[in-house]
Amino acid sequence: MQQNFYAPLIDKLFNFLDIKQKLFEENLDAEDAFVNPFITIAREPGSGGAPIAKSLAKKLGFEYVDEQIIEEIANSTQKRKAIVKQVDEKSRTHIEDILHSVFNAEYMDETTYVHELVRIILTYAYKGKTVIIGRGANFITPFARGLHVNITAPYSVRVQRAMDFEGHSNAKAKQVIADVEKERKDFVKQYFGKNITKVNSYDLSINTTYFGVQEARDVIIEALYRKFSKSLTYQQFKPKKK
Repeated sequence: MQQNFYAPLIDKLFNFLDIKQKLFEENLDAEDAFVNPFITIAREPGSGGAPIAKSLAKKLGFEYVDEQIIEEIANSTQKRKAIVKQVDEKSRTHIEDILHSVFNAEYMDETTYVHELVRIILTYAYKGKTVIIGRGANFITPFARGLHVNITAPYSVRVQRAMDFEGHSNAKAKQVIADVEKERKDFVKQYFGKNITKVNSYDLSINTTYFGVQEARDVIIEALYRKFSKSLTYQQFKPKKK
């Protein structure tokens, strides 16, 4: 199976990235070195994941990490951002990769993209005080060292939101959601060998049908404190009681 081919690649990259090498050279346990909090946000299209992640980062004083990933991949590979966006959070076949690499001089091959993606996400997680959205970040980072959240909502709710907030027709909203949903699911399956719908891939899943942005944000913050309540590192982020 194709995903079985990519899973060892990710493991290899994870072990040999510069950030990991630095930790090993210092004789530190790699996971223990992630001492500052980070949060990963997976989201279904139309669920409100991005607004919640932005509000969460603002409330905690964390860095919201999304477009920076594309910019940094573009800079490190000397590719245009538009080229990176074409492959960002999307799967592709071996044939597509070969054909594009032969006939398109600007094309970014999958090995380069995945290598840079993993390196950059790990760097932001190691830095801490970050909210990293999408791109299978919960499968890349040490699970025990961050809070991993999935934002979801029923299909009908997501379609209606796409109509209300994006101005799509009903048919267009359904098509956009179907396309994005498939791209994200296939991307994680292909490169990480994981199923994004498995509930045990996350610490917390929030159905936003009856949760506003701020309400969902506050639930996530409470979950962050509870997961790391015994760590002094995290106590500094706990709100003071009035």
